[in-house]
Amino acid sequence: MIRAVLFDLDDTLLDHTSAADAAVVEWARERGVGGTTEELAARWKSVSDRHYARYQARELTFSEQRRARVREFLGETSSDAGADAAFAGYLTRYEAGWATFPDARPTLERVRVAGLVAAVLTNGDAAHQALKMKRVGLDDLGVPVFSSSEYPAGKPDPRPFLGACVELGVLPRQAVMVGDSADKDVQGALDAGLRAVLLDRHDAHPEFTGSRITTLHDLSFT
Repeated sequence: MIRAVLFDLDDTLLDHTSAADAAVVEWARERGVGGTTEELAARWKSVSDRHYARYQARELTFSEQRRARVREFLGETSSDAGADAAFAGYLTRYEAGWATFPDARPTLERVRVAGLVAAVLTNGDAAHQALKMKRVGLDDLGVPVFSSSEYPAGKPDPRPFLGACVELGVLPRQAVMVGDSADKDVQGALDAGLRAVLLDRHDAHPEFTGSRITTLHDLSFT
């Protein structure tokens, strides 16, 4: 019996990719970085994914991973202050682009109407992710937000999943994790004893053999 539904935040409830792509293209061109729109977005994603994974493994702090991304992407060996200033140019644009997917709020409301607990479990810094929830207007729902910065490591490590279940007062088998990452959200949740659903908005994983949906409207609680 499902008692709680955990949602990833970025690219599950909030359209992180669109905001990041638009922000980095404008920022990169201002900084004189060459490349097509697609090349800049792809390179920033590759750099960001690699260094963000180091943060999730606690090899870097949240601030250090930001600086590492900037230095590699821009090809600069700037000071910490210089890297922070450079990242701020990207961050301002990224935050301005934050928006939820149309199915996000209705789904959170539907979970609550069904008598279940809705929560967010995200691989991000707690303060930054709470700001996202507020800026996009989801904070008024009172949905608990559990961030990887509160645990020794991020998803797919089992500790964030198990920690969230403890805080919510449910057993792992009574919770389902919904997210866009087959590795971090789905496999991580399954390894921790939760159920899991892959949100494949762009139909990029047709070969996936587990529970898969393409919109949150398709989510079932049975």
